[in-house]
Amino acid sequence: MTPQQRLNALLELVSDRGNVSITEIGDELGISAATARRDLATLADQRLVTRTHGGAAALGAGYELPLQYKIARQAEAKTAIARATAALVAPGDTVGLNGGTTTTEVARELGKSERFIRADGEYGITIVTNALNIGYELSVRANVKIVVTGGVARRQSYELIGPLVRDTLDEFALDVVVLGVDGLTGQYGATTMHEGEAEVSRHFASVGRRVIVVADSTKIERSTFARICPLDRIDVLVTDRGVPASFATDLAAAGTELVVAD
Repeated sequence: MTPQQRLNALLELVSDRGNVSITEIGDELGISAATARRDLATLADQRLVTRTHGGAAALGAGYELPLQYKIARQAEAKTAIARATAALVAPGDTVGLNGGTTTTEVARELGKSERFIRADGEYGITIVTNALNIGYELSVRANVKIVVTGGVARRQSYELIGPLVRDTLDEFALDVVVLGVDGLTGQYGATTMHEGEAEVSRHFASVGRRVIVVADSTKIERSTFARICPLDRIDVLVTDRGVPASFATDLAAAGTELVVAD
Protein backbone atom coordinates (compact mmCIF):
# COMPACT_ATOMS: atom_id res chain seq x y z
CA MET A 1 0.00 0.00 0.00
CA THR A 2 1.43 3.36 -1.05
CA PRO A 3 1.38 6.34 1.35
CA GLN A 4 -1.43 7.95 -0.71
CA GLN A 5 -3.47 4.75 -0.66
CA ARG A 6 -2.93 4.48 3.10
CA LEU A 7 -4.13 8.06 3.62
CA ASN A 8 -7.17 7.37 1.43
CA ALA A 9 -7.99 4.25 3.43
CA LEU A 10 -7.53 6.07 6.73
CA LEU A 11 -9.74 8.93 5.62
CA GLU A 12 -12.48 6.53 4.54
CA LEU A 13 -12.23 4.71 7.88
CA VAL A 14 -12.68 7.94 9.82
CA SER A 15 -15.52 9.03 7.54
CA ASP A 16 -17.35 5.71 7.87
CA ARG A 17 -17.06 5.40 11.65
CA GLY A 18 -17.12 9.03 12.71
CA ASN A 19 -14.51 8.42 15.42
CA VAL A 20 -11.56 6.03 15.46
CA SER A 21 -8.77 5.28 17.89
CA ILE A 22 -5.11 4.68 17.10
CA THR A 23 -5.62 1.03 18.07
CA GLU A 24 -8.56 0.65 15.65
CA ILE A 25 -6.54 2.23 12.85
CA GLY A 26 -3.65 -0.13 13.45
CA ASP A 27 -5.93 -3.18 13.48
CA GLU A 28 -7.86 -2.19 10.36
CA LEU A 29 -4.97 -0.99 8.20
CA GLY A 30 -2.17 -3.15 9.58
CA ILE A 31 0.10 -0.22 10.43
CA SER A 32 2.02 0.75 13.54
CA ALA A 33 0.75 3.26 16.09
CA ALA A 34 3.54 5.65 15.09
CA THR A 35 2.55 5.49 11.41
CA ALA A 36 -1.10 6.00 12.32
CA ARG A 37 -0.23 9.11 14.34
CA ARG A 38 1.87 10.55 11.51
CA ASP A 39 -0.89 9.92 8.98
CA LEU A 40 -3.50 11.50 11.24
CA ALA A 41 -1.27 14.53 11.67
CA THR A 42 -0.98 14.83 7.87
CA LEU A 43 -4.76 14.69 7.45
CA ALA A 44 -5.36 17.07 10.34
CA ASP A 45 -2.89 19.59 8.86
CA GLN A 46 -4.95 19.50 5.66
CA ARG A 47 -8.13 19.98 7.72
CA LEU A 48 -9.57 16.66 6.61
CA VAL A 49 -10.02 15.20 10.11
CA THR A 50 -10.06 16.49 13.68
CA ARG A 51 -7.52 15.03 16.08
CA THR A 52 -8.92 13.68 19.34
CA HIS A 53 -7.25 12.20 22.40
CA GLY A 54 -5.96 8.87 21.15
CA GLY A 55 -7.46 9.08 17.66
CA ALA A 56 -9.45 11.25 15.24
CA ALA A 57 -12.98 12.31 14.34
CA ALA A 58 -14.67 13.11 11.03
CA LEU A 59 -15.37 16.76 10.29
CA GLY A 60 -19.01 16.10 9.42
CA ALA A 61 -21.24 14.49 6.82
CA GLY A 62 -21.35 17.56 4.60
CA TYR A 63 -17.59 17.99 4.27
CA GLU A 64 -16.30 17.72 0.70
CA LEU A 65 -13.10 15.74 0.24
CA PRO A 66 -10.51 17.10 -2.18
CA LEU A 67 -10.41 15.25 -5.50
CA GLN A 68 -7.10 13.52 -4.81
CA TYR A 69 -8.66 11.72 -1.83
CA LYS A 70 -11.62 10.49 -3.88
CA ILE A 71 -9.58 8.80 -6.59
CA ALA A 72 -9.28 5.40 -4.89
CA ARG A 73 -12.96 5.20 -3.96
CA GLN A 74 -14.95 2.69 -6.04
CA ALA A 75 -12.09 2.66 -8.57
CA GLU A 76 -13.12 -0.54 -10.38
CA ALA A 77 -16.75 0.56 -10.53
CA LYS A 78 -15.80 3.91 -12.04
CA THR A 79 -13.64 2.26 -14.68
CA ALA A 80 -16.52 -0.04 -15.67
CA ILE A 81 -18.92 2.91 -15.76
CA ALA A 82 -16.49 4.83 -17.98
CA ARG A 83 -16.30 1.98 -20.51
CA ALA A 84 -20.08 1.68 -20.66
CA THR A 85 -20.47 5.44 -21.04
CA ALA A 86 -17.90 5.70 -23.84
CA ALA A 87 -19.89 3.09 -25.76
CA LEU A 88 -22.86 5.52 -25.76
CA VAL A 89 -20.81 8.22 -27.53
CA ALA A 90 -20.53 8.24 -31.33
CA PRO A 91 -17.45 9.29 -33.34
CA GLY A 92 -17.68 12.97 -34.20
CA ASP A 93 -19.84 13.82 -31.18
CA THR A 94 -19.33 16.96 -29.15
CA VAL A 95 -19.27 15.90 -25.49
CA GLY A 96 -19.58 18.02 -22.36
CA LEU A 97 -17.91 16.78 -19.17
CA ASN A 98 -18.07 18.31 -15.71
CA GLY A 99 -15.42 17.49 -13.12
CA GLY A 100 -15.04 14.53 -10.76
CA THR A 101 -13.36 11.16 -10.52
CA THR A 102 -15.95 9.29 -12.59
CA THR A 103 -16.05 11.84 -15.41
CA THR A 104 -12.25 11.85 -15.39
CA GLU A 105 -12.35 8.10 -16.06
CA VAL A 106 -14.87 8.72 -18.85
CA ALA A 107 -12.51 11.31 -20.37
CA ARG A 108 -9.61 8.84 -20.27
CA GLU A 109 -11.72 6.16 -21.94
CA LEU A 110 -12.82 8.55 -24.69
CA GLY A 111 -9.27 9.79 -25.19
CA LYS A 112 -7.72 6.37 -25.69
CA SER A 113 -10.54 4.65 -27.60
CA GLU A 114 -9.62 3.67 -31.16
CA ARG A 115 -13.21 4.47 -32.21
CA PHE A 116 -12.32 8.16 -32.04
CA ILE A 117 -9.06 7.97 -33.99
CA ARG A 118 -9.38 9.08 -37.62
CA ALA A 119 -7.05 7.95 -40.39
CA ASP A 120 -6.86 11.47 -41.83
CA GLY A 121 -5.50 12.87 -38.57
CA GLU A 122 -8.52 15.08 -37.91
CA TYR A 123 -10.26 15.26 -34.55
CA GLY A 124 -12.41 12.21 -33.85
CA ILE A 125 -14.26 13.79 -30.94
CA THR A 126 -14.67 17.22 -29.32
CA ILE A 127 -14.77 17.51 -25.53
CA VAL A 128 -15.90 20.63 -23.69
CA THR A 129 -15.09 20.67 -19.98
CA ASN A 130 -14.82 22.96 -16.96
CA ALA A 131 -12.38 20.55 -15.29
CA LEU A 132 -8.75 21.64 -15.43
CA ASN A 133 -7.40 18.14 -14.83
CA ILE A 134 -9.43 16.70 -17.72
CA GLY A 135 -8.31 19.50 -20.03
CA TYR A 136 -4.67 18.96 -19.08
CA GLU A 137 -4.82 15.19 -19.47
CA LEU A 138 -6.56 15.23 -22.85
CA SER A 139 -4.51 18.07 -24.31
CA VAL A 140 -1.87 15.54 -25.45
CA ARG A 141 -4.42 13.43 -27.37
CA ALA A 142 -4.12 14.31 -31.06
CA ASN A 143 -7.54 12.82 -31.82
CA VAL A 144 -9.36 14.98 -29.25
CA LYS A 145 -10.34 18.60 -29.72
CA ILE A 146 -10.39 19.88 -26.14
CA VAL A 147 -12.22 23.06 -25.15
CA VAL A 148 -11.86 24.33 -21.58
CA THR A 149 -14.35 26.90 -20.33
CA GLY A 150 -13.37 30.06 -18.50
CA GLY A 151 -14.12 30.49 -14.82
CA VAL A 152 -12.66 30.54 -11.33
CA ALA A 153 -10.93 27.34 -10.17
CA ARG A 154 -11.95 25.40 -7.06
CA ARG A 155 -8.95 23.67 -5.53
CA GLN A 156 -11.09 20.86 -4.05
CA SER A 157 -12.26 19.60 -7.45
CA TYR A 158 -10.13 21.38 -10.11
CA GLU A 159 -13.41 22.63 -11.60
CA LEU A 160 -13.99 26.11 -13.01
CA ILE A 161 -17.14 27.83 -11.77
CA GLY A 162 -18.85 31.20 -12.10
CA PRO A 163 -20.46 33.29 -14.85
CA LEU A 164 -17.58 32.80 -17.30
CA VAL A 165 -18.47 29.11 -17.52
CA ARG A 166 -22.08 29.96 -18.31
CA ASP A 167 -21.00 32.51 -20.92
CA THR A 168 -18.80 29.91 -22.63
CA LEU A 169 -21.42 27.17 -22.62
CA ASP A 170 -24.05 29.53 -24.05
CA GLU A 171 -22.05 29.47 -27.30
CA PHE A 172 -22.31 25.69 -27.74
CA ALA A 173 -24.82 23.00 -28.63
CA LEU A 174 -23.51 19.69 -27.29
CA ASP A 175 -24.49 16.25 -28.59
CA VAL A 176 -23.89 14.54 -25.26
CA VAL A 177 -23.36 15.85 -21.74
CA VAL A 178 -21.85 13.49 -19.14
CA LEU A 179 -22.36 14.61 -15.56
CA GLY A 180 -20.75 13.27 -12.42
CA VAL A 181 -22.87 13.80 -9.31
CA ASP A 182 -22.62 13.31 -5.54
CA GLY A 183 -26.18 12.08 -5.11
CA LEU A 184 -29.20 10.91 -7.09
CA THR A 185 -32.75 10.48 -5.76
CA GLY A 186 -36.27 10.47 -7.10
CA GLN A 187 -37.23 13.43 -4.94
CA TYR A 188 -34.32 15.79 -5.62
CA GLY A 189 -32.83 14.39 -8.81
CA ALA A 190 -29.10 14.92 -9.33
CA THR A 191 -27.27 16.80 -6.56
CA THR A 192 -23.75 17.81 -5.62
CA MET A 193 -21.91 19.29 -2.64
CA HIS A 194 -21.18 22.79 -3.93
CA GLU A 195 -23.74 25.26 -5.26
CA GLY A 196 -21.29 26.76 -7.78
CA GLU A 197 -20.59 23.36 -9.30
CA ALA A 198 -24.32 22.58 -9.32
CA GLU A 199 -24.97 25.73 -11.35
CA VAL A 200 -22.32 24.78 -13.90
CA SER A 201 -23.63 21.21 -14.21
CA ARG A 202 -27.17 22.53 -14.60
CA HIS A 203 -25.99 24.75 -17.44
CA PHE A 204 -24.18 21.84 -19.08
CA ALA A 205 -27.47 19.93 -19.02
CA SER A 206 -29.31 22.87 -20.58
CA VAL A 207 -27.08 22.88 -23.69
CA GLY A 208 -26.90 19.10 -24.15
CA ARG A 209 -29.11 17.20 -26.58
CA ARG A 210 -28.63 14.06 -24.45
CA VAL A 211 -27.74 14.02 -20.75
CA ILE A 212 -25.95 11.04 -19.20
CA VAL A 213 -25.37 10.86 -15.44
CA VAL A 214 -22.54 8.60 -14.27
CA ALA A 215 -22.80 7.51 -10.64
CA ASP A 216 -21.52 4.49 -8.75
CA SER A 217 -23.84 2.65 -6.37
CA THR A 218 -22.78 4.73 -3.33
CA LYS A 219 -24.45 7.80 -4.90
CA ILE A 220 -27.83 6.15 -5.55
CA GLU A 221 -30.68 7.23 -3.26
CA ARG A 222 -28.39 9.74 -1.60
CA SER A 223 -29.00 13.49 -1.69
CA THR A 224 -26.47 16.28 -1.12
CA PHE A 225 -26.68 20.03 -0.68
CA ALA A 226 -27.09 21.58 -4.13
CA ARG A 227 -29.57 20.45 -6.77
CA ILE A 228 -28.49 20.09 -10.40
CA CYS A 229 -31.54 18.85 -12.28
CA PRO A 230 -34.58 16.58 -11.82
CA LEU A 231 -34.58 12.97 -12.95
CA ASP A 232 -36.71 13.74 -16.00
CA ARG A 233 -33.88 15.88 -17.42
CA ILE A 234 -31.57 12.85 -17.37
CA ASP A 235 -31.75 10.60 -20.41
CA VAL A 236 -29.45 7.83 -19.19
CA LEU A 237 -28.05 6.75 -15.81
CA VAL A 238 -24.91 4.62 -15.99
CA THR A 239 -24.05 2.88 -12.73
CA ASP A 240 -22.23 -0.25 -11.56
CA ARG A 241 -25.05 -2.20 -9.86
CA GLY A 242 -28.75 -2.75 -10.12
CA VAL A 243 -30.74 -0.09 -8.26
CA PRO A 244 -33.40 -0.61 -5.56
CA ALA A 245 -36.87 -1.36 -6.90
CA SER A 246 -38.30 1.92 -5.60
CA PHE A 247 -35.64 3.92 -7.40
CA ALA A 248 -36.07 1.87 -10.57
CA THR A 249 -39.72 2.94 -10.48
CA ASP A 250 -38.64 6.59 -10.15
CA LEU A 251 -36.33 6.23 -13.15
CA ALA A 252 -39.05 4.64 -15.27
CA ALA A 253 -41.52 7.38 -14.35
CA ALA A 254 -38.95 10.02 -15.36
CA GLY A 255 -38.17 8.28 -18.67
CA THR A 256 -34.55 7.74 -17.64
CA GLU A 257 -32.81 4.71 -19.16
CA LEU A 258 -30.77 2.60 -16.75
CA VAL A 259 -27.45 1.13 -17.92
CA VAL A 260 -25.61 -1.18 -15.50
CA ALA A 261 -21.93 -1.50 -16.39
CA ASP A 262 -20.36 -4.96 -16.54
